[in-house]
Amino acid sequence: MATFDELLHAIDAVRAQRTRTVVGVSGFGGAGKSTLARRLVDTVRGSARMRGDDFVDPTLAGERSTDWSAVERMRLRSEVVDPFRAGTPSTFRRYDWLTAALASAEPLPAAEVLVINAVGLFHPDLDGALDLRVWVDVELDVATVRGKARDHRSGKDHDRLWEDVWTPNERDFAERFHPRDAADVLYVPDGDPEPGG
Repeated sequence: MATFDELLHAIDAVRAQRTRTVVGVSGFGGAGKSTLARRLVDTVRGSARMRGDDFVDPTLAGERSTDWSAVERMRLRSEVVDPFRAGTPSTFRRYDWLTAALASAEPLPAAEVLVINAVGLFHPDLDGALDLRVWVDVELDVATVRGKARDHRSGKDHDRLWEDVWTPNERDFAERFHPRDAADVLYVPDGDPEPGG
């Protein structure tokens, strides 16, 4: 298990080998991925964050899937990761959750380190695309309780989705793809994740 400082050293070691670095932060819903990603961007010089929710198709987010099919990993790769790593100017489109459609294209952030946080990130679709894979190591049951509590604090009641869709999706994904084992760094957060974690 890595401390935050040890994670920063791991990022520095990867940065020493390449001009642009992609850090993938994954874990179960409610584990604290967003909280860690925001903390990294606040701490790591020259970094920017890409939210996984911007690449989740809202029309599929409530459906059962053994591979988190709502996460558009191939679009994330083609619009963001590959051009970022190549240093090629490019644009990407976020999902607009209010309209359930893709928003207008916007330029990739100018950065040396791109931190991407998402569920279902450590998947064969992104093999070779992530320079450092960080797993926020919180057990599924604990992460689910935290995720529900986070939603309640923000005035959202997604309990049925957690129970019928998201938690089963997480369990199936973990059994199929073993994301914890695929990680380069295991990180245990301090305290409860903030909203968006």
